Amino acid sequence: MFGRRLARAVPTGAGAVRDWRPSGTVLVTGGTGALGAHVARWLAGHGAEHLLLVSRRGLQAPGADDLAAELTALGAKVTIATCDIADRDALSALLDGIPTEHPLTAVFHTAAVLDDGVLDSLSVDQLDSVARVKAASARHLDELTRSQNIDAFVLFSALAGTFAASGQGNYAPGNAFLDALAEQRRHDGFTATSIAWGVWGGAGMADGTAVGEVARRHGIPAMDPDLAVAAMKQALDRDETFLAIADIDWPRFAVAYTATRPSAFLSELPEVREVTAGVGRSERAAGAADALLERLTGKSAEDQVRLLADLVRDHVAAVLGHKSAASIDPKRAFRDLGFDSVVAVELRNRLTTATGLRLPASLVFDYPTAVQLAEHLHRGLTRQDDEALEERALAQVSGVDELLARTAENGDLHAVVLTQLEEVLARWKSGASDQGRPAERPDLGAATADELIAMLNRDFGKS
Repeated sequence: MFGRRLARAVPTGAGAVRDWRPSGTVLVTGGTGALGAHVARWLAGHGAEHLLLVSRRGLQAPGADDLAAELTALGAKVTIATCDIADRDALSALLDGIPTEHPLTAVFHTAAVLDDGVLDSLSVDQLDSVARVKAASARHLDELTRSQNIDAFVLFSALAGTFAASGQGNYAPGNAFLDALAEQRRHDGFTATSIAWGVWGGAGMADGTAVGEVARRHGIPAMDPDLAVAAMKQALDRDETFLAIADIDWPRFAVAYTATRPSAFLSELPEVREVTAGVGRSERAAGAADALLERLTGKSAEDQVRLLADLVRDHVAAVLGHKSAASIDPKRAFRDLGFDSVVAVELRNRLTTATGLRLPASLVFDYPTAVQLAEHLHRGLTRQDDEALEERALAQVSGVDELLARTAENGDLHAVVLTQLEEVLARWKSGASDQGRPAERPDLGAATADELIAMLNRDFGKS
């Protein structure tokens, strides 16, 4: 049985089999869009002779004239064409028009549209419009260029297909198709590289949108376009078939990815193993919890709750991506602040580490404001402190029992120990101390067995 696992690609600079450079004509679908324009600039800057930029609006696309002028200034001949690449006949005619002096050598399929929705809410038109641009167009490009000497066939896939992104029931399958197409082309002896991209900055399709905001909150911030194309060059030099290129905060993303169900897909990544298996987490949690208890010690219950509310607000701000907690109203419901199930789980995990308490995944739904949650944490910490005191007290009683067993063979010493213990019991039974042991009495409860023996020897002169 085989299962998919995500693993790191070869480190930067390793495994290169060529130094890919553009030549002849390079076709860029979605060429006047943000991603296509970034790719076109990179191609022109690396010596592309002829760039054929294709989009549904062609020269009517916003900024098309300026882009053409910019690319021309970089030394490339530029053609911007209007074409529905999902129309096989129209695409075939476009390819037939490529000048013979600049034959087609590379294809970059960046075209895409978003029309998101969960699968059972999508209409046939929504499914078709997204699939046509991603999948049907890629299939036509594959079939119509197999007779040509192509040295780069780059498909712009997305993490939606790799991770089966929720809410993208039409977009995710289209991207998965691109990944499979790249594998099929390799099997058939043709070059292909499918790249599952994260979110592009610089006016990328998801940058600045609700989709991009959800991705950022779940651990996938927007990438610098220059870094993205540099990584693409490495993939081309290594002649990769399929890989993902994204800026990912793995600990945060792992929480999001496994919030609704466990998954082994990320289990090969060390950062994810640490999060999911709890490696090192108990030590960090213990240190953070001790520091918190130290801050709470000596304060009134009211001040303790106030401090815990500030702690909750700080972590709420962090999981929502705010720069500070100033905008977090402690009495406002978490759902009104923009919480979803993933963010709720992340907050629970953060507070578990900060307090050392065992907290349920339903925490923010059970205690829906920062104040209510702080009060719950206060009750838990108070109960935990009482339980810790009980544990320490019972452990000390066991220590006394051990002491009596160790002194049993020394009749005189054993008698002294029993006498001393009887005095202690008598003093507490008579209520001689309201606040604890008299100051002049040694702290027997905190002493070890050896220390108690030494103390008795000193006080009573026994050996």
